[in-house]
Amino acid sequence: MQGIRGFALVLVLLCHAELPFAQGGFVGLDIFFVLSGFLITGLLVEELRRSGTISLLRFYGRRARRLLPLSLTVLAAIVVGALLLFPPVRAASTAEDVGAAGLYVVNWRFMAESVDYFATDVAQSPVQHYWSLSLEEQFYLLWPLALLCAVGVARRLGREPRAALWAVVATFGLASFAYGVWFTAVDVEQAYFSTLSRGWELALGGALALALPRGLRLARGLGALLGGGGLAAIVAATLLLDDRTPYPGWQALIATLATAAFIVAGTAVRTSAPVRLLTHAPFQYLGKISYAWYLWHWPAIVFAETRFGDLSPAELLIVTALAWIPATITHHAIEERFRRSRSLARRPRRSLALGGACTAAAVMLAVGLSQVQPTLQEAPASEVAGAVAVRRKDLTIQQRVGKIRPTPRDAKDDKGKMFADGCLTERSRMTSRRCVYGVEKSATTVVLFGDSHAMQYFPALERLALDRGWRLVGLTRAGCPIADVSYLDGCDAWRENTLRRIERQERPALVVTSSSTADRIRVRRDGKRLSRADSQPLLIAGYARTLRRLRRTGAEVVVLRDQIKTSFNPPDCVATHPRDLRRCAFERRRIAGNGFDAAGARRVRGVRVLDPLNVLCRGRRCPSVIGDALVYRDEYHLSATFAATLAPWLERRLPKLSTA
Repeated sequence: MQGIRGFALVLVLLCHAELPFAQGGFVGLDIFFVLSGFLITGLLVEELRRSGTISLLRFYGRRARRLLPLSLTVLAAIVVGALLLFPPVRAASTAEDVGAAGLYVVNWRFMAESVDYFATDVAQSPVQHYWSLSLEEQFYLLWPLALLCAVGVARRLGREPRAALWAVVATFGLASFAYGVWFTAVDVEQAYFSTLSRGWELALGGALALALPRGLRLARGLGALLGGGGLAAIVAATLLLDDRTPYPGWQALIATLATAAFIVAGTAVRTSAPVRLLTHAPFQYLGKISYAWYLWHWPAIVFAETRFGDLSPAELLIVTALAWIPATITHHAIEERFRRSRSLARRPRRSLALGGACTAAAVMLAVGLSQVQPTLQEAPASEVAGAVAVRRKDLTIQQRVGKIRPTPRDAKDDKGKMFADGCLTERSRMTSRRCVYGVEKSATTVVLFGDSHAMQYFPALERLALDRGWRLVGLTRAGCPIADVSYLDGCDAWRENTLRRIERQERPALVVTSSSTADRIRVRRDGKRLSRADSQPLLIAGYARTLRRLRRTGAEVVVLRDQIKTSFNPPDCVATHPRDLRRCAFERRRIAGNGFDAAGARRVRGVRVLDPLNVLCRGRRCPSVIGDALVYRDEYHLSATFAATLAPWLERRLPKLSTA
């Protein structure tokens, strides 16, 4: 099976090099999952057949010495690279990623952080590729336990153990597949990393291991059909799928079933020509080195882009090729050395101890990296002017800062009270919690409606609600545009439920809304994302429909235009250049075509549009620090500290509401 593993590696490397014909190369990971399920289940079932049980000690020991020493080596190299190339803020974030990768739970961390695997316009983690390794390690930990328990129960009941194994594989596989299809429709970014939405792919491999007999014989034509058809389907998926495809979902069936077909053809006694193609030396070599090259190639890309800026596909290919050098060295010096160690093989406890030591060392590396301290001190809240400096009309591009609030290191967590209260609705929920602020018994209700770009204005609105005697209701959901379009099933359901709540229950005097207009907001049609150009007119019309619906409630409606997404991380920049903040200012220029919020609002009479760039920017430049306040907590969100200082600016522009 080394040949198909090498083929899968090539697909992943070409995808990460951003070659236009290999945008769907991420299916290489699906191939890895099915292969892992097939090989691991096969080993476990064979051990059960021979000995009647599974030695968990030996199994976990083999996995530990096979995977963990090389994984630790690459994590150590990543820590060194982060120390040399990353600013303190990004280094601290990388430390958390390294710790999670060392514990093999980094896929859960990326889910919690709402990481977009396909995002290319934000700084990516050098351990992002460890998500698939984490998922496989979770499978390796639980799968033998599940099979062993199933066999034990079957024997107690006097049943056939093989039937119990099938029950586990089929039940888990079908449940995981159903969950994956549902979760992909609800939250595609989290579903991509989810153990439960991906587990069925490993279970499919397990089903093959149970189903395929020894000495399988296939007619030559059938073997060629399965092998050739499998390879052709994988290539087709690579060419046809891209970052607009909701994945994994049912679309993952293409690559996984194709891999299953190829495995069937590859295990036959008499192999077909398509299978023999991958038995040639180049693919066999790539299969052997696939683990090492996979581990090294991604941090090489991330560090190269950190040092030299965005790279072209040709340059990314060169970087990926150069990663072969440390991959080759560590494959022979570390991976093979520990895998073939006879002393460790004879003493499984030592292998487990080695694995434990590697895990502990990875956590220690993460702790060490997290100790990188920024040079800036936190300013007291009373000393932070923020947007008030704009009102005084003395805003210039602040050149240096000694104390700041929040500090760059704390910025990512400066999300405000509404977020801390759990009122940014999770993507798995279809309704918002009861989140009421200000004067709860007031007769005047103001609703804050939208996604996280609406929630960022909560600190300013809460101040106004307390001053003016409003009842402030927060209705926001992460990653969910309010435009009346097909986006994600969960998002569409939440939007409709929230609009009905506004119409029938809240009946507000004022609705303040804002929504991300990022390029990733694309309309779904027939199960696939449209291009942004094709989505734009639909988004404009959908935004207008939502605003008309809000206006029909009798409420005043105010749209806060989306701000500019920066091309860099402002907290990182400020931490790196505290004495030359001009380097952290960016041009006031919205991307053409990203203004569906303003365009939609212009179609609805009586809707006010406020542009925050009028206060966030000075002339053609937009600083990252205003009045000793760090304006942004990341590339695309205001810090809660700065947002609170926008209260006077909003107060002068919002409608006057009666509180009688």
